[in-house]
Amino acid sequence: MSDLWQHSALELAAMIRDGRATSRSVIEAHLERIDAVNGDLNAVVRRLDESALAAADDADAAVERGDDLGVFHGVPITVKENIDLVGSPTTQAVVALADAMPPLDAPVTERMKAAGAIPIARTNLPDFGLRVHTDSSLHGLTRNPHHPGRTAGGSSGGEAASIASGMSPLGLGNDIGGSLRNPAHCCGIASIKPSVGVVPGATSLPPEERALSWQQMAVEGPMARRIADVRAALGVLRGPDLRDPTSLPVTLTGLGRGEHLRVAVVAEPPGGATHPEIAAAVRSAGDALSDAGHDVVEVTPPMYEETVELWSGLLVQDLVVTRPMLDMVMGDEAKTIIANLLDTAPEMTIDLAYMIQAGRSMAMRLWSALFAEHPIVLSPTWAMPAFEHGADLGDGEQLIRDTLRPVLPMNLLGLPAAVVPHGTADGLPVGIQVAGDRFTDLRCLDVAEQIEAASSPVTPIDPVTA
Repeated sequence: MSDLWQHSALELAAMIRDGRATSRSVIEAHLERIDAVNGDLNAVVRRLDESALAAADDADAAVERGDDLGVFHGVPITVKENIDLVGSPTTQAVVALADAMPPLDAPVTERMKAAGAIPIARTNLPDFGLRVHTDSSLHGLTRNPHHPGRTAGGSSGGEAASIASGMSPLGLGNDIGGSLRNPAHCCGIASIKPSVGVVPGATSLPPEERALSWQQMAVEGPMARRIADVRAALGVLRGPDLRDPTSLPVTLTGLGRGEHLRVAVVAEPPGGATHPEIAAAVRSAGDALSDAGHDVVEVTPPMYEETVELWSGLLVQDLVVTRPMLDMVMGDEAKTIIANLLDTAPEMTIDLAYMIQAGRSMAMRLWSALFAEHPIVLSPTWAMPAFEHGADLGDGEQLIRDTLRPVLPMNLLGLPAAVVPHGTADGLPVGIQVAGDRFTDLRCLDVAEQIEAASSPVTPIDPVTA
């Protein structure tokens, strides 16, 4: 039998439920895996051994009693360090918040614990999550398990690296500019950015109120090695919460039994360069869907380049307001990233803010019409492979244009977007992005799983160290 750390979250839950493994043995196996590989990666930044082992013993006692068990009963998870978890600080990866202890769990951690999951560790992120490369002024650099010189992505880079290397089977992250999907692409795992409103987000630490860009574009979500685990976690996390007034009681659309769709392939997104091996991987994923019976055609979505600019404008208008506070607590490299974004942006005026919202509304309307004809849009996650450490400190506009642009329309428009690994580029994993109209999150996952079925698993792996 393979080592326990190599199994998926749902496999582990089944093994614990039917007595093939105990929760304690599963937790211990993952803590031992952290001992073995985290020194090469710096993905886990805080361990929760004592509380995790105590929770595992309680989980095993529940199995012995024959209690009703949750979906992830006794299964270890990791939690990004900008998500509230009682007993562990929500540091936002900055020194000033190293001891910021939340009085309440975030809704997502509360729900995962209620489903039986056991937090075993916290994972790294860049300062305040405002970077697509995980290098924290509090905890340092996280490395990509596939290549020590390349980024693990960001901002949920610690999560992705821990999952890809077997330190955790399942984790929690968040996404306002690809932060669930960027690291999935870089590290070769699966994730979903849910539709805005599907999964609640809230903090019990000040400031509790979210800025407009966060209300319209930011989401919480799961990360794992397999789509089945992502789907099961989304089922646990979804649904309204009183602490998040933007969360909604919606019905999510999945793929009907035997249903075939017209799929729009965007192998080379407009507005910048695309690595040829990534374009080939997207077309290969399209071929897999064609073999599954879907009608696959190449399409250019409306206002693609404009959505990227609108995303930037919406984020910038909030960063202009919060920059004085950020400058007081962020590290030098993080401040450079913010400066690169703001110093090249037009002056924020009421007129410009109005135009951003009007442009967003137009793009939402036009993309809704696109989805009426093509319910799934298939594209790269990043248009380039994982870049070298620190490469994002240069021209921010160039980085967005040539690497990041495929993830940003989905944030601006509040759309669901799943990522599944398929193929390689420059010897590194390629994440295929499967997007759909609002609240078709399950359909995106169903289609992503069809691509997964035609792919070879690339994780878990032992970290490459040289």
